[in-house]
Amino acid sequence: MEFSIKTSSAEKQRSNCVIVGVYESRQLSAAAQSLDQVSSGYLSNILKRGDLDGKLESTLMLHDVPGTACERILLVGLGKKSEFAERQFRKAVRASTKAARASGSADAVSFLAELPVAKLSLRRKMAHLAEVSLDTTYHFDAIKRKQEASDEKSAKKGLKKLVIAISDAKEKTEAEAGLADGKALASGVSLTKDLGNLPPNVCTPSYLAEQAQKLGKDYGFKVTILEQDKLEKLGMGSFLGVTQGSDEPPKFIVMEYLKGKKSQKPVVLVGKGITFDTGGISLKPGAEMDEMKYDMCGAASVLGTFKTIAEMDLPLNVVGLIPTCENMPSGRATRPGDVLTSMSGMTIEVLNTDAEGRLILCDALTYAEQFEPSVVVDIATLTGACVIALGAHASGLFSNNNALAKELLRAGEVSMDRAWHMPLWDDYQSQLDSNFADMANIGGRAAGSVTAACFLSRFAKKYDWAHLDIAGTAWKSGKEKGGTGRPVPLLTEFLVARAAKVNPTV
Repeated sequence: MEFSIKTSSAEKQRSNCVIVGVYESRQLSAAAQSLDQVSSGYLSNILKRGDLDGKLESTLMLHDVPGTACERILLVGLGKKSEFAERQFRKAVRASTKAARASGSADAVSFLAELPVAKLSLRRKMAHLAEVSLDTTYHFDAIKRKQEASDEKSAKKGLKKLVIAISDAKEKTEAEAGLADGKALASGVSLTKDLGNLPPNVCTPSYLAEQAQKLGKDYGFKVTILEQDKLEKLGMGSFLGVTQGSDEPPKFIVMEYLKGKKSQKPVVLVGKGITFDTGGISLKPGAEMDEMKYDMCGAASVLGTFKTIAEMDLPLNVVGLIPTCENMPSGRATRPGDVLTSMSGMTIEVLNTDAEGRLILCDALTYAEQFEPSVVVDIATLTGACVIALGAHASGLFSNNNALAKELLRAGEVSMDRAWHMPLWDDYQSQLDSNFADMANIGGRAAGSVTAACFLSRFAKKYDWAHLDIAGTAWKSGKEKGGTGRPVPLLTEFLVARAAKVNPTV
């Protein structure tokens, strides 16, 4: 979708569709009022008949409204005016984009950026408009057969251009900056979705490595791929224990985006990259196992975040680490009862081979030490227990540093990609006790997401660290099955705030 910005009044638009808002109790927004005036009360009369009451996310498409130059006017419900805030604004944008796209309009002019939203700058409104509009129009068809000629006409339908109207030409610079922010974020989210949605016979560890190398080439940052022989020399026995049952070779991806000062310690992002998880010898049930292609969404979110910050040219040092492999059952696969030696030297008794994400992450967390990081954040579809605890609305957040946890929580609130702070108390650590190794890889059914985080915390004692469990938020099941692109918005906002903190004059 193409975006542009202009200053103009609603009644003068000649586009396929003009988008304006209506609050509850049939209260017209300023742009809607101007259209109502030139149409001699046409909009008011329609509303009085009860066709739209202004309920949030409701829409009504009007055609050939008298006195106007446009083909259609789309009325979008904004909810109660006294409650209209950032979340309601995003919902209104999403509803308007869906309705405009479904109408067959090739272009539209939106006047939603002119709506007053408490504590929200024009730049943020523009960013939301771009991000939400692109997210709403996202579709994945990379694997589907090429459409036949009879389908081409319908394939070309849909919203191609969106003009965003602003009230003051002096604000255009700020508006353009917000538009660029939103497009960059949407680009990273889209990449993350694409990688998750690809089938596991396409999105293999080698494919993820190729995508990382392509990003590095396109945006000018360093990418190194560590192969199995190097992993063996490094002593990553835990990571290699997971991959030994698969015919696909493991990859350890290292991305170095260094746009900050040389003296600046980097933020390290670690993404779990299990491109397919059968559970290994501890085989998962067959139902919905196809969704285990999404077990690499932590890795995908790191790649997506790197694309976003690269497009933003963010002045910050960021390192991405992605251990990626498959977890498969075979005659070579790790067995329950096996003991693995991690890169840190600590030994791990494998009681369940389906608790494999922590086994590849722990070696990556040890590897992160060499970068002398300011902070480390790992992102992983780690536990079903987190889905039970928080559902699909919030990612689970664990940290050994409360200040870091607060940074991430705030980033989640600002970006509308929320997380919830979970406990990481020493009381839970004893659940990982083992009679035969330094620790077990599971701590039983009770508090499963917490004990998984406790396991990782043992490998992150030399720096400030946080863990995001995105098992419930990384993808949707059912009719709308597909990747969500989360937590790229949270991570991006976290890094943007960090960049502002270390570069106060930028």
